[in-house]
Amino acid sequence: MSFTLVQQATPRLHRSELAVPGSNPTFMEKSAKSSADVIFLDLEDAVAPDDKEQARKNIVQALNEIDWGSKTMMIRINGLDTHYMYRDVVDIVESCPRLDMILIPKVGVPQDVYAIDVLVTQIEQAKRREKKLGFEVLIETALGMANVEAIAQSSKRLEAMSFGVADYAASLRARSTVIGGVNPDYSVLTDKDEAGARQTHWQDPWLFAQNRMLVACRAYGLRPIDGPFGDFSDPDGYTSAARRCAALGFEGKWAIHPSQIDLANEVFTPSEAEVTKARRILSAMEEAAKAGRGAVSLDGRLIDIASIRMAEALIGKADAMARA
Repeated sequence: MSFTLVQQATPRLHRSELAVPGSNPTFMEKSAKSSADVIFLDLEDAVAPDDKEQARKNIVQALNEIDWGSKTMMIRINGLDTHYMYRDVVDIVESCPRLDMILIPKVGVPQDVYAIDVLVTQIEQAKRREKKLGFEVLIETALGMANVEAIAQSSKRLEAMSFGVADYAASLRARSTVIGGVNPDYSVLTDKDEAGARQTHWQDPWLFAQNRMLVACRAYGLRPIDGPFGDFSDPDGYTSAARRCAALGFEGKWAIHPSQIDLANEVFTPSEAEVTKARRILSAMEEAAKAGRGAVSLDGRLIDIASIRMAEALIGKADAMARA
């Protein structure tokens, strides 16, 4: 291990992250009864300019009056390039002790996070706010991806990063079809076989970006979260996208429709077999320590320190889900 030790972000259950427009109080009431781990009440893309002020008032009322249970509650503020942002932060942070986190959109440079940190810190001090707010940032532009490692180190409040595929595709001028989906033109042809036939293999156009953000998150102790899948009438497509990210090491995925919540929770919940194996790994390590053995093996395979850390992380997640 490196001598440099990175502090891990505040642990939270983050399998599913539900987007709810702040302009629709009915949706907010319904979302409180959902099985989403994290809910963000949106002031940005889902709210028309003429509705922004009323959406703030709706969110303040909802955070103060609705029983959200143990869910992590977050707001997505408007971008730093708009005149809406500062009132989003001031009006809601000053009035809502139930708020847990702020989602900052279109972060391009570390200074974007620093600016919100300064504002939030002053409000917390002025209002003697007991609960310190966490941040999640959206990496959804070429500039943000180019600076993702620096952004990951920008604030001690930072807990998570989300990959915003729609705006990212627009920033790259990529030819995207479905938000978060693939494109048949992004494919490779095999060589011709003996009969002259060739096969087409579709590729994942978002893999590089997701991997780069994932590495930045894991290097600096943050939770990597995948963003939206636009076609909520396609559960198989959503599940496939979620499984790819789970295999890479992501902790969760956005849900832009209630039907996607349970899909995300299922994909990002460790299986019973995985949890059982993790417990066996830790048990084998304990037995070896008691016997004074340095080397540990299980099922014919050597267990190293990395295996133990992965097992501990998986069991920690499973225990958190059991408490949810």
